[in-house]
Amino acid sequence: MGELTDKIKGNINEAAGKLKQQSDNPDKRDEGAAQEMKGKGQQFVGKVKGALGDDI
Repeated sequence: MGELTDKIKGNINEAAGKLKQQSDNPDKRDEGAAQEMKGKGQQFVGKVKGALGDDI
């Protein structure tokens, strides 16, 4: 995957995670927090790939 793809997927996961955290269900809130962290990780990978020129 390229830099842009990772960043887009990261943004989507982060937004979906934030939305799930608004739920009244504690399990859904925990799932949302985990998904938000996954999204932040994907965005970080995208930034690293951008800095290294997609060579990784």
